Amino acid sequence: MFSSWLSYFCWAHDHLTYRTLSPHLQFLCMKKLLVSSILIVLAFGAFAQIDLNQIRNKTTRIKKDSLFNNLGTLIDPAFGKPLTQEEIIAGLKEALNVGAKNSTGRLSAVDGFFKDEALKILMPQETEKIVNNMRQLGMGKLVDDAILSMNRAAEDAVSNTGAIFTDAIRKMSIEDGVGILRGGDHAATDYLQVKTKDSLTRKFRPLVAASLAKVNATKYWKDFSSAYNRLSAKKLNPDLTAYVIERTLNGLFYSVGLEETKIRKDPAARVSALLKKVFAQ
Repeated sequence: MFSSWLSYFCWAHDHLTYRTLSPHLQFLCMKKLLVSSILIVLAFGAFAQIDLNQIRNKTTRIKKDSLFNNLGTLIDPAFGKPLTQEEIIAGLKEALNVGAKNSTGRLSAVDGFFKDEALKILMPQETEKIVNNMRQLGMGKLVDDAILSMNRAAEDAVSNTGAIFTDAIRKMSIEDGVGILRGGDHAATDYLQVKTKDSLTRKFRPLVAASLAKVNATKYWKDFSSAYNRLSAKKLNPDLTAYVIERTLNGLFYSVGLEETKIRKDPAARVSALLKKVFAQ
C-alpha cells in the first residue's frame, strides 16, 4: 500500500513542480530513483561481463584456428584428408622426442663426444699456442688426459637430460607449434634450446662437477692450468665446469638439430605413422 502510494507521488513528479512535494516525499522519490539506478548499473555490468567472457573465448578459438589456417592445409598422404591441429602438434612433439632420444643416446655412450670430431671438447681456443708449446716440452699426456676427462664428463651429463626435455616437449603450445611450422630446419630444436637451456645448465653443474671429479679431470685441469699459467701472461679461466657445460650443451643441441633436419628431409628418418603424416608435405 505504501509502495503504491509512493509510486504515485513519484510519478506525479513529472507533472508537478518537484518543490511542491514535502521534503520527506522528495527524499523517498530520490532514494527510489537512486536504488533503481544502481540495480540497472549492476545488471548491465553482469551482462556485459558475460558477453565479454564469451567474446574473449570466441576470440581465442578464432585466433588459434587462424594461426593454422594461415599456414595452409597439411594433408594426410594416406587418406587425402587435412590433418587436425592435434595431429600436427603431436607430430612436432614426436619429432622432438625422437631427435632428443637419438642424440642423447648417442652422445651419452662411451666416446659419444670424444670420438666425434665435430663435437669433441678440446682445450679453449686461446690456449692453442701454449698447448702446442707444452706438447713440445713433453707435457702432451697432461693435455690429452685433460681433454679425455672433459669429454667423459660431457658424456656422463647428457644421460641426465630426459626429464627436462620431456617436460619442455609436453608443454608445447599451439602458438609454439605454429612458430615451429613456420621456422626453418632447426625450428623445433631452437624451441627446445630456449625452453631447456637454463634448466639444463643448473642440472648439469653438479653432474659435470661430479663427473669431472670421478675421472680426475679436476686434478688434470689443475695441473694443466697451473702449467699453462706459468707460461702465459693471460691466465686460464679456472672454472672448468662452466666451460664443459657450455661445450656439452652446444654439442647436444647441434646433434638434436641434425636429427630434426633428417626427419624433415629424409623419409627413412620418419620412424612412425604420425611422423610420416606430418612431415610428408
